[in-house]
Amino acid sequence: MATAAIGIICKAPKAGESKTRLIPRLGPERAAALARAFLIDLSRTIQEAAAEVGCTGYAVCSPASAAAELRAFLPPTFDYLVKTDRDLGRVLDGATRELLDRGHESAILVNGDSPTLPAALLIDIVKALREPGAHAVFAPALDGGYSIVGLTRRTPEIFADIPWSTPTVMRRSLEQAERHAIPVRVLSPWYDIDDSESLDWLLAELGGERPAGLVHDGARAPATRKVLGLDA
Repeated sequence: MATAAIGIICKAPKAGESKTRLIPRLGPERAAALARAFLIDLSRTIQEAAAEVGCTGYAVCSPASAAAELRAFLPPTFDYLVKTDRDLGRVLDGATRELLDRGHESAILVNGDSPTLPAALLIDIVKALREPGAHAVFAPALDGGYSIVGLTRRTPEIFADIPWSTPTVMRRSLEQAERHAIPVRVLSPWYDIDDSESLDWLLAELGGERPAGLVHDGARAPATRKVLGLDA
């Protein structure tokens, strides 16, 4: 039976190049260690979802050498796609196309900066994409983008002419979907950690205070907790 593919959009963590907006607060080595921990925790959550609804984990990474570096700490069940392009929309579209071409029932792409992303939200996405007539499903991000996008068919239109890394990403993608008559479901939101403010959200969540706007309880994220000096 075909499975859903869940791909983490990521790069191999490197000191001085990873989580650069957190370097002033954490330093280059710790910021890179945090990026690595994010991927470890997120990959574990994907495996948890896989045990319930059937899916295959991928790292969608760049450049080609990143696959070997990621393989050193991601689960052995993960596979790899190399997608190198300056335009994130072309990366997302290319990954969607290749994952569907591999025979997966759906392609679900996840931001690699969400270590507490709940397995329940991934499971909701997989189940939503299995409903009759399902085409596109989003989980918005608190910053105006989206944490997850899932598709049952290649849909380059929703990734075209999007002002990436701005607060209007989600809105513009939905406008593109409406313009091209693409049916969309929007599920509950999550958040990405890429600056000092969102790191504070993470610290609050790991301390037991769920950030405003979230519905699910987050994953425990033990690797992230360790890097941040919190209880594992």
